[in-house]
Amino acid sequence: MMMLRLLEFLFALLIPVFPSLPWSTDILESKGPGTVLQTFLFNCSSYMPTLELLSVKPPTSFFNKPSLQGQKGLYRGKVTLSSSARLDALAVNYYELQLRYTCGNFVVDGSFFVHVLRDPGRIHCTGAFASPAGEFIYVPETVTPGALLYTLLLPGLGGQRAQMNITSAQDPPVFPGPFSIDEHGLLRAPSQGLRGQAQKTFQLQILVSLGKSQRCKGMLTVKVLPAPPSHVSFLKKAQSITIAEDLVPGSEVVQVQARGLNLLYEIISPRPSPLYSIGQADGVVRTTAPLDLVRVQGAVVTKLQVKAFERLRPWASAVSDLTVIVRAVNQRPPRCHPALLVTQIPETALEGTVLDTLTCVDPDSAGAPLDYQLRFHSPPDSASLRLRGRTLEVNATLDCDAPGACFQHLASILVSDGGQPQMTAEVPVLVMVTPVNEFSPSCMPHTFRVREDAGPYTLLGSIVGTDVDHPRNSLEYHISGGLSTFAVDRLSGELHLLGPLDYEQQRLYRIVILLIDHSQDWDLNSHRSGSCTITIEVEDVNDHAPECEPPFQELTIYTALGRSMEVTKVSCWIPQEPQRLTLSYSIMGGNSQSRFRLQGTILVYNDTVLGPPWPEPPSTHELLIHVADMGPSTPHLSTTATIIVHLVPWKASTVATSTHQSTVSSTMTPLIVTDVEAFWKPEPWFVVVLTATGAVLLLALGWLLGRILRSNILMAEPKMSVRGEITCSAHSREPGVGCEAK
Repeated sequence: MMMLRLLEFLFALLIPVFPSLPWSTDILESKGPGTVLQTFLFNCSSYMPTLELLSVKPPTSFFNKPSLQGQKGLYRGKVTLSSSARLDALAVNYYELQLRYTCGNFVVDGSFFVHVLRDPGRIHCTGAFASPAGEFIYVPETVTPGALLYTLLLPGLGGQRAQMNITSAQDPPVFPGPFSIDEHGLLRAPSQGLRGQAQKTFQLQILVSLGKSQRCKGMLTVKVLPAPPSHVSFLKKAQSITIAEDLVPGSEVVQVQARGLNLLYEIISPRPSPLYSIGQADGVVRTTAPLDLVRVQGAVVTKLQVKAFERLRPWASAVSDLTVIVRAVNQRPPRCHPALLVTQIPETALEGTVLDTLTCVDPDSAGAPLDYQLRFHSPPDSASLRLRGRTLEVNATLDCDAPGACFQHLASILVSDGGQPQMTAEVPVLVMVTPVNEFSPSCMPHTFRVREDAGPYTLLGSIVGTDVDHPRNSLEYHISGGLSTFAVDRLSGELHLLGPLDYEQQRLYRIVILLIDHSQDWDLNSHRSGSCTITIEVEDVNDHAPECEPPFQELTIYTALGRSMEVTKVSCWIPQEPQRLTLSYSIMGGNSQSRFRLQGTILVYNDTVLGPPWPEPPSTHELLIHVADMGPSTPHLSTTATIIVHLVPWKASTVATSTHQSTVSSTMTPLIVTDVEAFWKPEPWFVVVLTATGAVLLLALGWLLGRILRSNILMAEPKMSVRGEITCSAHSREPGVGCEAK
């Protein structure tokens, strides 16, 4: 208890007067006199405070004057129901109490709202129906058989279905037939009708049961009257009224007027009417509840049917249609949820991806359409987002790899209502686009050339990798397989030579460069890789001179007058570089009278000059053959081969000519020389010349006939070919000297 008083004291110190007025409370209509509606705590230490009830809307005596009790500056005020309180939510369900609190010179006014709720668990047998005399209704005898005569409405019943029965006797001939009432309280005429029952009165006792514990009884008296012509009519058969939604309960809407004597008015549809009531005597239609279009569903348009009837002859009546239109009073801007839209999406979000959906309402007009507009601030001309109704979506332009990365979009959604004046609300929008590593890096295959004599750390070239992800070309370079001959700079992509090269051992290298990107995704562990093949061609450097085998040759040939003949073949190559086949051959010395020439690698003796018919003396020629490589590599290296040729002129004899060839290698070791002797066969022109000369000589020189005949006999001896092998000393320079025939 002490703790409770301490809390009350602290609360009073913090909240001295009506801290958050207006106050409001909900109360069931079943609450009776003395019910406490609200308790207020006050702190007034220097004066005697007062709490007054200034006014009640609509006016009523249901509320007591507020009480105020306390001591030592702490006071408690209460608002309670008075002894005359009979709350009825169907009649009035909203009260506004104006309170005034005074503490010395400090005065403050505040409003206190009481919302009366229907009590679904209570049946109210109230009004004339529950009185001892009961309810009286008048019906004409011309009423339609089974027609609806009366509707029993009980407060608190709501939508619940109660069991209703007529417990009094309905036996003919007093009754023309039984009246009936259903669970909705609808009393209907007998199926035979009431024709001929004028001036009769029928008393019906009705029992209403809800479950087993709630019951009430009432009396309903039906008086049948003759049906004279009706003279009741409305001045306006139908009318439409527009009112503002800020009317307080009890405000006058319109007054309907009808012609007739001693008329009464009632609303027959909808029954009951939750928003409007009509004065039974004056026909003034008033509001019974706040017409807040946000809270009250269906309050925008209400169609009422008003009935005017004579007090003594209820059947003499007329009906008028009244349409009440509530006009929204635009006082508050739209309210949206969320009030700030912040989201994060990857740049690969597809078109139509929903970012968020706004839920906006107009406090002044529930359900009223609202207008939404998307405005961009940064970048101002962005088309990356779009607004479809209330939904913010991706517009398929979030590619942040293009120039001017779109990592952040600042915008706002302007929400406007349709009221007068127009009210707007602005919802800030911040969309952060996170980068995504979408593409793999790549590089173009490339070929680098390097001389085989290049030294270590020689720069071969740079590998240029590309990656369209932002930031551009954030790459690392690696050699796949870890080849030790070459190395690539991890960041720049420069390719360097590490080890020696040898064109003769390997001319071509193919290495795979692996590219790995980084720092291009929100997830720092996300990497993509690519590769390309780099070809390295080793350029040959000429570092070996040609070699000839043998480097020295000595030949003996027998020549015929005016004939060309092949002497020998010069055989040279580069043993260390067998692929280098392009060599040039030229005679650089010893070719007197230009009797020798080279046809490629073939040395040819050429004696086409027609000289004297007698043999020339033997001669020796020492030829120097210059052999050089002719490939693309530089420098060009060369060597010299020596060929000694012994020329022996031909003899016109039956002895075949022979060619002696000796070769000496670079080591000057003895060689086996093959000596080939061939028979001599004269040319046809020579035979003709010889024959003519012989004839002349026969006629002129007879005395030489015997000599010539002897010579011809020697020429006519059998031809023969001698082949053999002669072994000569390597130091012998003259043919036949130091040689041994085999």
